[in-house]
Amino acid sequence: MKAIVFSGTGDSSVLRPAEREVPEPGDGQIRVRVMRSGVNPTDWKRRAVGEVAAEQTPNMDGAGVVDAVGPGVLSHHVGDRVWVMLAAHGSPYGTAAEYSVVPAAHAFPLPEGISYDVGAALGVPAITAHRALTVAEAGPGRLQPGALDGRTVLVAGGAGAVGHAAIQLARWAGATVVTTVSGPEKAALATAAGAHHVVDYRHSDAAKEIRRIAPHGVDVIVEVSPARNAELIQAVAANHATVAIYANNGGDTAAFEIRPAMMVNLRVQFLILYTVGEAALQAAAEDVGAALRDGALPVGEEHGLPLHHFPLERTAEAHDAVEQGVVGKVLITVA
Repeated sequence: MKAIVFSGTGDSSVLRPAEREVPEPGDGQIRVRVMRSGVNPTDWKRRAVGEVAAEQTPNMDGAGVVDAVGPGVLSHHVGDRVWVMLAAHGSPYGTAAEYSVVPAAHAFPLPEGISYDVGAALGVPAITAHRALTVAEAGPGRLQPGALDGRTVLVAGGAGAVGHAAIQLARWAGATVVTTVSGPEKAALATAAGAHHVVDYRHSDAAKEIRRIAPHGVDVIVEVSPARNAELIQAVAANHATVAIYANNGGDTAAFEIRPAMMVNLRVQFLILYTVGEAALQAAAEDVGAALRDGALPVGEEHGLPLHHFPLERTAEAHDAVEQGVVGKVLITVA
């Protein structure tokens, strides 16, 4: 099979095309013929600074067709269309290859009529967004239509992949969705994704504008840049608000004033999928699947998430595009 591999960390030049044997699924595993591979910031970061014990194929997310099932797998059958998450976590078989072997528990139905592009754009962004929306003190712990009725969600960076998924899932669950962006082009994308209110933080007083929209403050903040946004967070947080921090864009240290945060019982919740636990991953995947069936997670520029396709042999360029902050979702066309 054709695959992209790397044996040591570094810039994208460590990625190289290779011909490899088609892997066989083991106990509890399935083999997926990959149609699309999704590229996330975590993919280039793991390639750049992660630990590499042996040759491996990059990329966590993808979509394709079940090609073989291992012993003990009853949940999947050859020919099933699936989207997968965390393929390269603890495994050499990421999705930047014609075939990937993944745990059956990390492959989920991709309904007929839903494109492989959509499937490959789920994974890390959608599961992260779900987790961010379900860690508040008073819940909900799961998402479904009506679960966030009466709540206001602020999504920082609504034009990013996680921000896009958070807007879509929050709106599907009934929240009033506010998002911050850095300019009119990104504002248009966030609006297309479904945000009710878009605040351009570079050209307005973001705190004042958000408080005008939500006089009592926002209940959940999906945060990509806590170092830069700490002051804004404290200015707009409602009593018992939760800040769900999933990235450190713009700095590694965030400073909150203790007394004001204390007075509104502010909760700060950090999250990362690699250690969140299987129960949380499965709950998120089930709810994302329900939203998918409801048609709530479309992609493409008209839905707020421009797509950038690269062929498999240009995986290094795909990684560079994500590392350089391209707006939208980078996908590798494998088949």
